[in-house]
Amino acid sequence: MSDTPTIEILKFGSRQIEYELTFEERKTLGIKVYPDCSVKVIAPIETTRERLGKKLKEKAPWIIRQQQDFLSFHPLTPARRYVNGETHLYLGKQYRLRIEKGSKNVKLQGGRIIVFTESSKSTESLLDNWYREKARVHFNDILQKVLPFFSRYNLKSPPLQIHYMPTRWGSCTAKGKVLLNPELIKAPKGCIEYVIIHELCHLIHHNHTKAFYEIQESILPDWRKWKERLEELLT
Repeated sequence: MSDTPTIEILKFGSRQIEYELTFEERKTLGIKVYPDCSVKVIAPIETTRERLGKKLKEKAPWIIRQQQDFLSFHPLTPARRYVNGETHLYLGKQYRLRIEKGSKNVKLQGGRIIVFTESSKSTESLLDNWYREKARVHFNDILQKVLPFFSRYNLKSPPLQIHYMPTRWGSCTAKGKVLLNPELIKAPKGCIEYVIIHELCHLIHHNHTKAFYEIQESILPDWRKWKERLEELLT
């Protein structure tokens, strides 16, 4: 058998699970589910198709749970029109958008986000830049707040980058960088704290293993509440 990856389909009930299959010199079957919900399977060279199919069907419920966990972090923010009176979120609260003539600037006043601009066409970019700047400040503050909870794991402050991701609230790289979606600034601070803790836990355990959830639970016992709040508010 070749070690060149092939794309295969596993049928499980009404579901079809697409996965990348590679055969290598190893003793056990390896299955990895990634944040984009892709699945990679690495099988021992001597594995027969019959045995592989049986093993994958046994693991199918786990694969689906992993994908569902990752999907719960996929933002589905509705499209904005950036017109007067439109509702926009910031730190979990709703604000009415108000566009006024003036030098380019954005500020909160009462229950409004006021965008000062000479042309309404620049409203979206001005507001996006304002959100990004607020995200940079708040995300770094929250990171420093929760980092001491990871001291027992010798986890140092990771580089944090504000990076728009159409299908993720947060992510982390193999080199230990934490990426956070600027859209997350629209959620309550508790939700932001949950996402940051979630990603820091991934720097210790890269997949959603039992050990991963044990760390997350010990640091944020009510993480399910914030996960549900995030899903209700921004999806």
